[in-house]
Amino acid sequence: MPATVRLLQITDLHLRADPQGALRGTVPLDSLRACLKAAACQGPYDAILVSGDLVQDEPDGYAHLQRLLGRSTTPVVCLPGNHDEPAILATAFSTTPFQTLGHLQLGAWLLIALDSTVPNEAGGRLAPAELARLQATLTAHPDTPTLVALHHPPVPLASRWLDALGLAEATPFWTIIDRHPSVRAVLFGHAHQAHESQHGAVAVLGAPATCVQFLPGSDDFALDDRPPGWRVLDLAADGTFSTRIGWLAPDGL
Repeated sequence: MPATVRLLQITDLHLRADPQGALRGTVPLDSLRACLKAAACQGPYDAILVSGDLVQDEPDGYAHLQRLLGRSTTPVVCLPGNHDEPAILATAFSTTPFQTLGHLQLGAWLLIALDSTVPNEAGGRLAPAELARLQATLTAHPDTPTLVALHHPPVPLASRWLDALGLAEATPFWTIIDRHPSVRAVLFGHAHQAHESQHGAVAVLGAPATCVQFLPGSDDFALDDRPPGWRVLDLAADGTFSTRIGWLAPDGL
């Protein structure tokens, strides 16, 4: 891989089994296709991260993503969201170019993908086994600049309803992160909005959904009028990175 590698993060696809199935006025498959086409103009990419809610509770929707990215030569790392069934997702994306969870070497960087889902709950939590895996992986790569990805936001977003559905008991997660200065950024989905903040020296980055967006800062559930989007990260060999959000143009669908 080149000295600088480029990662595409897409999240909250909410694909339906019916390719024309709609979600709050948007056809998720159509908007995903449009996002991938537009994001390709900012590529090529060395990896793609799909950070949860690949489907809207309909596992047959996984076939759409398999068809869209299954012939890619670019690694595609998938992690589950609260609308996914982790075991079914793992089976659906068990062959190249896909992988679920685990970690991936990206040039000089490491990407660690975690499962923050809780069965039958919209909110998230990291099980002791996932925290132990995070600790072990970071310990094994102490000098490798690292991205950690999970579905649920590990920080408050100043949105009362959404914060109630974020990562519960986030302190153990941040305790591990704080022990490992190799971690440069934490990536998440679930929030259907762009987010950038800091936890000490660690960037905390949320990506917009490839379908509808939630209104930032809202106490109660509300939709934003922002279009579908994605996040791009350029990861330099010296451990620095830059990032930007891509938004689908109004005529992109």
